[in-house]
Amino acid sequence: MDKSLHRGSLEMVAAMLISGTIGWLVMLSGQPVLDVVFWRCVFGALTLLAICAAMGFLRPGLLTRTTFLLAVLSGVAIVGNWLLLFGSYSRASIAIGTAVYNVQPFILVGLGALFLGEKITAQKLFWLVVSFAGMLAIVSAHGSEGGDHYLLGIVMALGAAALYAVAALIIKRLTGVPPHLIALVQVATGVVLLAPLAQLSAFPHEVQGWGALLTLGMVHTGLMYVLLYGAIQKLPTALTGALSFIYPIVAIFVDWFAFGHRLDALQWVGVAAILLAAAGMQQGWGVGRRTLQHNL
Repeated sequence: MDKSLHRGSLEMVAAMLISGTIGWLVMLSGQPVLDVVFWRCVFGALTLLAICAAMGFLRPGLLTRTTFLLAVLSGVAIVGNWLLLFGSYSRASIAIGTAVYNVQPFILVGLGALFLGEKITAQKLFWLVVSFAGMLAIVSAHGSEGGDHYLLGIVMALGAAALYAVAALIIKRLTGVPPHLIALVQVATGVVLLAPLAQLSAFPHEVQGWGALLTLGMVHTGLMYVLLYGAIQKLPTALTGALSFIYPIVAIFVDWFAFGHRLDALQWVGVAAILLAAAGMQQGWGVGRRTLQHNL
């Protein structure tokens, strides 16, 4: 393995390990979801501003009016994505919310077919069916998890996945723009959107709360973006996709370790089906024959 590939792999693993602990920090903060997202955007924006300045990404000309507006639009989608995903944690659990969130590749495929004219092959349909079966398995286990409250959490995780796919579709049109700068615009958009709604007077009263919010902004947004984008630039798409599954696995074990949330057998089957289907999509696994060159 050459040095670039080795470094990229380490960066991707670190980014996914960080991502897997997001749910724990959200719950640890003890703050309403909207306030958590607001402070994540504030501290993330400050961190990314420093990073972009150090890397020379604040010079004029890197963003045109069109690319800036597209970055802002993707920021609206990303902020909505965080609000829904974080909201799903307290309703369906971190493990289930994260697992359901991993249907996003299929939503992206659907959006690509609708707006970009991309074809949906038989192979993609197969993995979509597997993912849908996993969803049914998870939903059918809702009785032990709080009924409608649990189902709402699943719907919110699905909504978060849809918004992430929308953001990804928009970002496809921002080729040539430094990704760290896109991230800065996204979190700055979140600050502007959420400032009128956040309870700025209801600060956390404990060091633990502030520590969780600072970590979410500086580490899980600023540092994680640097690691993730650095890895994406160095790694083949297939390896990036494969390593991305560290995130939901870590989230599931963090949920069990920190909060004692154990999945029952049917939920494990559903989680495994969704992750298998997403892996099959990203790695281009064929069904009965070796085809597909497509990687998300």
